[in-house]
Amino acid sequence: MRQALATLMIVFMAAPAFAGKSDGKLDIYWIDVEGGAATLIVTPAGESILIDAGNPGPRDSGRIAKLAREEAKLEKIDHLIVTHYHVDHMGGVVDLAKLMPIKTLYDNGNHEARKQEMGAAYEAYTKFDGAKRVTINPGDDVPLLRIVTNSPNQPLPVTLTCLGTRQQFIKPGEPKKDAKPGSLDARRFTENTHELAKNPKRYNEDKSDNANSVVMLLRFGDFDFLDCGDLTWNIEEKLVAPINLVGEIDVYQVNHHGLDASNNPLLIQSVAPTVAVFNNGDKKGCQPLAFLAVKAAPSIKAVYQVHKNLRKDVQNNTSDEMIANHTPQNECEGHYVKLSVARDGKSYIVSVPNRKHERTFESK
Repeated sequence: MRQALATLMIVFMAAPAFAGKSDGKLDIYWIDVEGGAATLIVTPAGESILIDAGNPGPRDSGRIAKLAREEAKLEKIDHLIVTHYHVDHMGGVVDLAKLMPIKTLYDNGNHEARKQEMGAAYEAYTKFDGAKRVTINPGDDVPLLRIVTNSPNQPLPVTLTCLGTRQQFIKPGEPKKDAKPGSLDARRFTENTHELAKNPKRYNEDKSDNANSVVMLLRFGDFDFLDCGDLTWNIEEKLVAPINLVGEIDVYQVNHHGLDASNNPLLIQSVAPTVAVFNNGDKKGCQPLAFLAVKAAPSIKAVYQVHKNLRKDVQNNTSDEMIANHTPQNECEGHYVKLSVARDGKSYIVSVPNRKHERTFESK
């Protein structure tokens, strides 16, 4: 912990000690779990949030624990959010808990209804008692530490809000009078007048648990990050139309690893991200329509990928320096993509450390 933060006081219910380094910045890591999902967030207070935990077995849990300890300087996972009950998202929970403590686990509840989709991981996951378990609901805020200092340059508060889950979303209300233009407070209560909202394209009903994915919005000053798990096309529409419940954001974790069943252009263009990140695999995700939907969004300035798409039929890829892993899965070293938000929340750097790439963006 840096000496400059020696005067910090934590205000929180039964606040624990710092989990990781506390430098006043907000960090996000996209960990390579070979086409699964594991997004690690470290708040300015050094508190940790992991959204999804990859697949069962030692590979994914080992990569998560290694990055958490060596790069993020964490000793535990304070909050673990499982977006839905597919093995590439919830399968690694039990194995990860063997490597580092998990304090609180948030999910959709109703495990029995999705037993078939959870497969062999069902028993281990539902019987797991290594963390406090919480069923998350629309409108819930994850209780995060707040730093209070006697410095005028103290870090801004961080909020992590569940906008939707189980195909239910936050209810619109009156916008705040002092809301920042384009922000959640200003836009989530506004009728969506985008051209695509007038005659939306729809697919057949998705009856898989992807449609029930937890939708989380992270806010730090002017910076906004949206993670919707594997939310699919028709449900994505409900998130932004007829009312835009999200507002405009800075960074979009591309839904469903970049599969065409998700990434409705209505969603992407309504939330208008500056940066998009694919948590794809070498042969999973980055499908043609999803990739095009991201690249074609007028707001997009940069696209990052955890993996280079190595499929023989179609290879949709961003620039090489913006892709963390370039080799097939069985040869992969598990490199990551990192984002770091400045203390004032007004800018952020996206980097691919092993490619020696970094780029700075202004928050909206």
